[in-house]
Amino acid sequence: MLAEKLREHGVVGAGGAGFPTCVKARAEAEIMIANGAECEPLIHKDVELMQAFPGEILSGLRLMAEAVGARRMMFAIKSKNAQALDAVRSRPEAKDVELVLLGDFYPSGDEYEVVYTATGRLIPPAGLPLHVGCVVNNVETLYNVWRAQQDVPVTEKFLSVTGAVREPCAFWVPVGVTFREVIEQAGGATVPDFAVFVSGIMMGTLTFDLDEVVTKTTAGLIVLPRRHPLVVRKSLPAEAQNRIGKSACDQCSYCTEFCPRYLLGYEVMPHKVMRSLGFTASGSRFWNQWGALCCACGLCTLYACPEELFPKEACDQAKRDLREAGIRFEQKSPVRVHPMKEARRVPQSQLRRRLKIEEYERETPFRSVDWRPQRVRIRLSQHAGRPAVPTVQAGDRVEKGQVVGRVPEGELGANVHASIAGRVSEVTGTYVEICA
Repeated sequence: MLAEKLREHGVVGAGGAGFPTCVKARAEAEIMIANGAECEPLIHKDVELMQAFPGEILSGLRLMAEAVGARRMMFAIKSKNAQALDAVRSRPEAKDVELVLLGDFYPSGDEYEVVYTATGRLIPPAGLPLHVGCVVNNVETLYNVWRAQQDVPVTEKFLSVTGAVREPCAFWVPVGVTFREVIEQAGGATVPDFAVFVSGIMMGTLTFDLDEVVTKTTAGLIVLPRRHPLVVRKSLPAEAQNRIGKSACDQCSYCTEFCPRYLLGYEVMPHKVMRSLGFTASGSRFWNQWGALCCACGLCTLYACPEELFPKEACDQAKRDLREAGIRFEQKSPVRVHPMKEARRVPQSQLRRRLKIEEYERETPFRSVDWRPQRVRIRLSQHAGRPAVPTVQAGDRVEKGQVVGRVPEGELGANVHASIAGRVSEVTGTYVEICA
């Protein structure tokens, strides 16, 4: 059964969420959708993957469709990516697959957006695509589904490296290698002092630690000068963000008017969440509920707000506060698409200009890299759910593809595997280190 193979071989959502794919494979759905939208600015790894491995991705799509009993298969891809589109369309595996052409907008890859564009169906508030008969998987996830069917575990990650690097490119890397090694493969940084956005500028994280390692959900690395405005903004501590927001927010509501979830008809109102920054704890809970359905796309903070405040971060904080208080927001009104939704789409080119990253918009061509890392650090939690429990100890000899961490039966999670052959040098509660 496919679901068992996916669990055993550690397949999770490669688009960033890391949800164990075996759970989706056990579902029943009418429509199976491949998500090739890839909407994070500057990151182009899915485009390269679709051009290089269209048959494998389509085979993974078909395997998932058979597993969930889907009667229809759809493939969402941007019409501007002509080469990837032709590569997918020309494959014999594309028979009976409906192509869904997307515009070059942000965030076109959001599951709620993809399902609505492809099917016209609106996912219930706080719901899943499954609630409207759909299952959605990122294209790299589907590639890994195909590999798992061949009994090949997830030991490598496909990613792109771009920004202030000499040779922007996309390639496979062993899970557990350091960001330092990955950036070196792209020719190194072109500036002496830089920071790294991991998996995207909009929804990713910022780091200055080049010894952090690649996981199954790392989409790419974007290198930017340390003095770039985006790095400066992202480096601001939460206390400072809240203090500025409390004093400067004039309730213009642009953050809400541009919110993709609000425009789809969900009760997400970042401008109201911003009000809670100035309230006492007793009053903030009510206003914080307007951030409960936020998808954290970052458009409000990095594009919509004319005063460069932090409504997305306020919504993140609101969701944490609501969880801690045991409050679950339930939308009472029906979901209705806003009449101005199409007019308020944000083009990628306009977003890049606003972010001041247009100079870094370049192709990241796929290239084969002969990796021979001396050491990898396999994180035990690279997915949604429980961390894997180590199955090896220091001194053990392991082969590439061998299970080094297993999730207990019945628990949500994913197994992790050795990405190189070697000897286990260290085992902790968070990782397994292997030396070649």
